[in-house]
Amino acid sequence: MTKFKARIVPVAIAIVVTVLLDQWTKQLAIEHLLGQPDHLFFGELFRLTFVRNTGAFLSLGSDLGPIFRTLLLEVFPAALLVALLYYIFKERHLNKWQVVALALIVGGGLSNIVDRLLFGHVVDMLHMKAFGLQTGIFNVADMAIMAGMFIMLPFAFRDEPVAEPGAEEAKG
Repeated sequence: MTKFKARIVPVAIAIVVTVLLDQWTKQLAIEHLLGQPDHLFFGELFRLTFVRNTGAFLSLGSDLGPIFRTLLLEVFPAALLVALLYYIFKERHLNKWQVVALALIVGGGLSNIVDRLLFGHVVDMLHMKAFGLQTGIFNVADMAIMAGMFIMLPFAFRDEPVAEPGAEEAKG
């Protein structure tokens, strides 16, 4: 079985589940949080709030003109996601964890790009604060991107690529 055929199902599942879950939670935020006071849980540890973010992480770039914002928040990220998808299917030395991690990054990025293209903003609704530290306000797509990056972290420090078991046998 080729790498493409072996990877298409887990990649498609990770991307579709990420996009659907993110879009569903954003719709829930619009229906239940828009115009409402913040909902606090565990003191102020976890907060549900509603924010329309026209920028990137922490609203960076929200004050850019429309041309630069489109290039930096839609065109460039879309090109990166296409390149990442190409990499997922062409790189022989990715193991299953790396494939899923990269697919989560693609799914999260895709869902946020869809929002920017359709609505001109991304809905963020989750915020955490503890011990004087706090996150920016984020969404499920951002969590998928961070989960993918977290999964990839141990592989970034390895000297040699770790291929899927049986990959050497499949070459012959």
